[in-house]
Amino acid sequence: MSFKQDQLQRAIEQLIVLEKLDVDAKKSAIVNTLTASNNTTTRRLLRYFDGEVPYRFLSPWFPAAKGDRKQIYNLSQSFLNDTLYAVNEHEIIINPKWIPYLSQNSGILKSFCYWHLSLYLQKHNPNVPDIPNKLIKPPLRNSLLKQRKDFWDIVIHHNGPVNCIYTNRQLAIGDYAVEHFVPYAFVSHDLLWNLIPADKSFNSSKCDKLPSMAHHFDPYCNLQLLGLSTILTNARNKNTEKLLQDYLTFIPDLSDFGNLDPQVLKARFKDNVGPLITIAGNNGFEFMPT
Repeated sequence: MSFKQDQLQRAIEQLIVLEKLDVDAKKSAIVNTLTASNNTTTRRLLRYFDGEVPYRFLSPWFPAAKGDRKQIYNLSQSFLNDTLYAVNEHEIIINPKWIPYLSQNSGILKSFCYWHLSLYLQKHNPNVPDIPNKLIKPPLRNSLLKQRKDFWDIVIHHNGPVNCIYTNRQLAIGDYAVEHFVPYAFVSHDLLWNLIPADKSFNSSKCDKLPSMAHHFDPYCNLQLLGLSTILTNARNKNTEKLLQDYLTFIPDLSDFGNLDPQVLKARFKDNVGPLITIAGNNGFEFMPT
């Protein structure tokens, strides 16, 4: 995601390269890497934020200081004006008077901060989907059992085994993984137009890498069209009907599916998927080797 002119964006881009951080690295791994780093550029980048952010937050308590860092450091040491915390070059100490308030209202305060951060990021990243869920990952991912049982198992039952678009291995019922064509880490949803059967072993190694539009889009789209055609022709029921709603954003009238030219359908899939892969690549997601 982009922070536009914010110094944070430039620092993040540099730190990813300097410390060889993965775009989807866990918070604990990032903290441990940065804490242990002896890279002088890394230390300089971190000192910038340590020096700028903590004392500026205290400016409303010390308006006469007019943003003078050293003066705010000194004034805060005795919790003058009931300031929220004392700060110096090495630490932040919470004012004991504020601890009950912070403890009782921590949920509201966190939600307030995340909400305004989401608005800021959405403003500067209008094409990135589901930003709030990128800030706070759910503890557990949703099961894809319904998509497997009520869609792809039915497709394979009617057509026989299908080929994995990555390994060309034949996939039978019970012998495939349901995978996200555009990584879940980017889209943060399980919509059916982004889900296809794939080789189990390959799916576990693909992780959050992006597929190649040149190499993988046509097989992906052909598999999706086969799935849609099979379900719409042979197996519409109350379970599949709900899943089919996932396609309505770019095929608004599914009853007209059989009358649409395959190239028109392929163009709609491409118009939907292509920009997502481009944006994900621009935001640091790696592409699969081809």
